[in-house]
Parts: sequence; C-alpha cells; structure tokens
Amino acid sequence: MFYEEGCQGRVLVGNLPPDVRRRLSALPGEWLEFDQPAGAIVVRHVQPTAAPTLPTIAAELVRMLGEIPVELHAGIDGGELFVHTEDTPHLVRIRVARGGGVRLDWAQPGFDTGRRRPYTSAEPTPIEGVYCRLNGTVTLAAGDPAAAARQLQKTADTYEGLYPEGDFAASAESGSVRVALRDVNLDPRLLVAQLDTLATRGSLRGTIDVSSFDDRRPDDRFRILFQDGKAWLQEPYFWPESPTP
Repeated sequence: MFYEEGCQGRVLVGNLPPDVRRRLSALPGEWLEFDQPAGAIVVRHVQPTAAPTLPTIAAELVRMLGEIPVELHAGIDGGELFVHTEDTPHLVRIRVARGGGVRLDWAQPGFDTGRRRPYTSAEPTPIEGVYCRLNGTVTLAAGDPAAAARQLQKTADTYEGLYPEGDFAASAESGSVRVALRDVNLDPRLLVAQLDTLATRGSLRGTIDVSSFDDRRPDDRFRILFQDGKAWLQEPYFWPESPTP
C-alpha cells in the first residue's frame, strides 16, 4: 500500500447527541473536521501548507475527542489517521481504539510478512522507473553465463536514468551469473525482463529492493522476489502487529 501525502483516514465517533455534534462541527481546525452524516472525524478537503503536520493533526484530534463527554466514549468506534511528516521521512499512524484511547506508531517498513503477489510485466510498478533505486543480489543459470553477464551489464550501463551514482556488477561465476546491485538507478521492469530472457527456466533466485531517489518516504518501496522459480512483487508491512492490508 502506498499512502497519500499529507493525511488520510477517519475516526468513527458513534451516534452522538445533537448538542455534541454541533460543538464538534463548530470547532476550528486546519486539518480535521467533523462529518455529521458519517458520524466521523475526517480530513478536510482543503488542507494547509504551513502548519506542521503531525503536531497539528494530533492536537486537533485530541481536542475533538475531548469535546465528547466521557460517558459517551464507550460508543466511539475508533479508526486510524495516517500522516506523512513534512520535515522528516516518517509515516505515522494515529490509532483511536474503541472507547477513545489514542496511540501513535511510527512506520518501520519490513518485508518478512508483507503481502506478495505474482509479478507481471503488464502491471505498473508503484514507483516510476527513472526514479527507482535498486539494491539486492540475484543469481541465475544461463546457457552462456559470460555472455549473459555482459548483456546484463550493458543493460545497466546504457540505461538513461536521472541518478548516475550506484554500482551494478554482473559476473559469471562457476557456471552461473551473479548480479549485485547497490543504489542503482535502473527501471526494475527492464531488469526483470532481461533476467527472465537470459535465465534458464526456474533458476532465478534472490531479491531486488526498490525504493525511490526522488522521495524517501518509508512507504515508497517494494521488493521483487525470485523464489521457487517464480517472480513475486512484495509490498512492505509497516506496523509490527499485522501485515500491510
């Protein structure tokens, strides 16, 4: 999942008395407002550009929850707001539990239990190719390992990306080909297509981690995994208690 910039999400506060709904609707705010028909705290359609994102949203949320009398908190269904901070590359989840408890979690992306799906060349990748940063190692068997390594190296060396830094090394070793990538600016679709063409069927093994040179938000990343003779596209999970939905 790739979260939108700024803030997204909602918090359901239940069926409140008319006077409480009126108070919530009248509260001033830069990021959040009360949606009476939905019975929810939601993100405003017009969002500010100057206010610091996380502290402003957290303060507005707590203020709105504070307008709900304690005896009505049992009816708060809860919800989640996802916030990109503007000054540091963080994604933060503000979770309101049933009953009104509030918790903040900073995303810690990982792939161990992230959802994966079969990779297909027709499916667009989440990051535009010219901005992609590739890291990882892939091995494969090929009919002519030396020629395959040369072709892969040529593909990387002639790619007209935007960021010349990085190291791509394709080598023939013991009858197979090894590709090592460190901060390489290369379209992963192009590389995977080349690997698939050159590899003996079912021989590809390894991972390619893809992030972005353009914007280093924690959710701007995915992984291409070669396992059991198949290629998979895997998105990270962010929160320790569950995989990415």
